[in-house]
Amino acid sequence: MKFGYVKTGAFTPEIRVADVGYNTEAIKKGIDAAFKSGVELLVFPELCVTGYTCGDLFYQQTLLAGAARALKEIAEYTKDKNMLVFVGLPLKKGNLLYNTAAALNDGKVLAFVPKKYLPNYNEFYEKRYFAPCPEENEQIDFFGEKVYFGNKLLFCERKNERFVAAAEICEDLWAVSPPSLQHVLAGARIIANLSCSDELVGKAEYRESMIGEYSARTVCAYVYADAGEGESTTDAVFSGHNLIAENGAILKESRLFENGLTVSEVDLGFIDFERSKLFNQPCDIGEEYEKVYFDADNKDGELTRVYPAAPFVPDGEKDLNCRAELILSMQAEGLKKRIKHTCAKCAVIGLSGGLDSTLAILVAVNAMKKLGRSPKDVIAVTMPCFGTTGRTYCNTIKLASALGVTLKKVDISKSVTRHFKDIKQPEGKFDVTFENAQARERTQVLMDIANMYGGMVVGTGDLSELALGWATYNGDHMSMYGVNASVPKTLVRHIVSYYAGISKGKLKAVLYDILDTPVSPELLPPENGDIAQKTEDIVGPYLLHDFYLYYFIRRGFSPAKIYYVAIRTFEGIFDAATVLKWLKTFFRRFFGQQFKRSCLPDGVKVGSVALSPRGDWRMPSDAVCALWLKELDELG
Repeated sequence: MKFGYVKTGAFTPEIRVADVGYNTEAIKKGIDAAFKSGVELLVFPELCVTGYTCGDLFYQQTLLAGAARALKEIAEYTKDKNMLVFVGLPLKKGNLLYNTAAALNDGKVLAFVPKKYLPNYNEFYEKRYFAPCPEENEQIDFFGEKVYFGNKLLFCERKNERFVAAAEICEDLWAVSPPSLQHVLAGARIIANLSCSDELVGKAEYRESMIGEYSARTVCAYVYADAGEGESTTDAVFSGHNLIAENGAILKESRLFENGLTVSEVDLGFIDFERSKLFNQPCDIGEEYEKVYFDADNKDGELTRVYPAAPFVPDGEKDLNCRAELILSMQAEGLKKRIKHTCAKCAVIGLSGGLDSTLAILVAVNAMKKLGRSPKDVIAVTMPCFGTTGRTYCNTIKLASALGVTLKKVDISKSVTRHFKDIKQPEGKFDVTFENAQARERTQVLMDIANMYGGMVVGTGDLSELALGWATYNGDHMSMYGVNASVPKTLVRHIVSYYAGISKGKLKAVLYDILDTPVSPELLPPENGDIAQKTEDIVGPYLLHDFYLYYFIRRGFSPAKIYYVAIRTFEGIFDAATVLKWLKTFFRRFFGQQFKRSCLPDGVKVGSVALSPRGDWRMPSDAVCALWLKELDELG
């Protein structure tokens, strides 16, 4: 597939214990379903050719020989199917029997990967039948063909260097040192696990947690295929709990007790991006591994994976509320420490009636509460000027009153007008000088008031504005501590909404009205009393820009890949031309405005994406975006 995606699948067939012929047909049906879905890597459960629960029938040569013949038939069935397939079966080598994962591709058996850790406790007694994987790779004869036998094997797609897979079997994952840990260090990006994990109360949640966490720790994709209907229920039941994970996220999960195919695309481009930061030391483990090559590159596969339109905002009211509460606490703790360390007598905030300053003052009030101080120690300064509307001005007064902070009004219109005369700025010329002079005057007022009262200026600018450079240099760009510096605009809105939801009376009412007010710097005169300057009309929708920011910084997506994902994510909301227009704007502004980020004041980091030059994002201010824009121009 394009952009580093590989379509993976886990298939749980309905089997019959020891009925190899029936199971073979069920496995073929799984291969057909996966092929129809464009799957490039397909994983079946542990010992699915015979059934995991055969017991002492594993001693029977009739069963073992039948399984071997069945595997040959299944392998031949993969001819021209364009996928790597892992199937579980018992395999005898010499006098020992092994629980193996057979790798199949284009009509052939490529290799056998034996299970290393054999559970022998509670309902499991595998050591009764099977031997553990030998330490070194070998080659064995399988129907006249020499194939690898061992677990130090990497399965490499010939045309896609990122597509490198390895296999382990069930209990191997539960071991203290899973074989896949070595596989990952050797270069595997996808781990296939063939499993027969019986179902117990609470085990599904544990299994999901383990696979998610393990994929995060090893920075890999993990495809887990679990046995289901048809295994013996003498002492246990099996639910067919299939999972596909990627670097800590569960991409797709089957319903318990429903056999069939589970499909999702794993993003090997993202895996490589993360590893480029975390796995940046040489490793010689790969020298012990054999590379087994296969063909499975499906270039025409369609992306079915769903990306959230607001990646910074968690799904579900409960998760969103927990996230909002946590971020508010983090912001308040950061500001509390700074106030305490500097012995500041007050926190000074420019209150505009907009979302960002609203969040900042909520944080400041909470910080004072943590310090055991009065909200009166927060000085809210409203500074009406040419663009201030009655709605926003009234909301600043209402908000300050509801929170019990100290409110100061400083009308800066005369100061700015005098400044225009001093620098000979023509009256009525509504240019960048007209706008920025107001922003800088506001900052000067805030700094001077902080000096007067022995306080510190708390910045209100958010992460989205920093990414776009939507701030006046040495104006609202500057403060003594920026509490919103790593909170994107889409999340600012949800945090304020959460706070409104837990508030009462006048505070609740004013917060909801602020949420309903268009985002604006209010630097141009109102039109008929309404806001004339709407930020999103100028720089674009913050919903799009936050999406671009997240996938550019956090996921390392190329411009073309961001566009590819965005047009699918925002279908029915923004057309492709709009997505492309604002994506070009994003890259132009992101590169062009780096100089503002290079000298940001301190500010608390609350999420995985931040642009502080001291800890998160290092880029020269004169870096050029030509390559990024060229890639977008070539899209047509």
